[in-house]
Amino acid sequence: MAERYFRHDITLPRTRRGFTLLELLVVIVIIGLLAAYVGPKYFSQLGKSEVTITKAQIGAFEKSLDTYRLDVGRYPTTEEGLAALLAAPASGAAKWNGPYLKKAVPPDPWGHPFQYRSPGAKSEFEIVSLGRDGQPGGSGEDADISN
Repeated sequence: MAERYFRHDITLPRTRRGFTLLELLVVIVIIGLLAAYVGPKYFSQLGKSEVTITKAQIGAFEKSLDTYRLDVGRYPTTEEGLAALLAAPASGAAKWNGPYLKKAVPPDPWGHPFQYRSPGAKSEFEIVSLGRDGQPGGSGEDADISN
């Protein structure tokens, strides 16, 4: 009679079993392939955005320098630099009506300081970012960006 109440051939339903090692490896390989495809496209867009940000920063400096010139009658000298937009320089302080920037002059997106020259090579002043490598010249993201 005991045999009647105990069954020795009970198996778990198929829905309660876990994933096999092979199934897990296939999923990991698929995720790796997707990351290898999407990753380079994402990072190339990141480099383009840094160049766009740099151009926008230079444009903002140009507007501030134009306002400075309207007040003082000239652009800051190379020695005075972009710091003249934040604090009155020794010469021309009587007409200075700044500060012309809300915050301190930030570095470019790669962490290098902007270079300011007056007179510039092509205009009355020149603002230059040396690009990702921080060296003059270069190409792509390493190229110089100026006004």
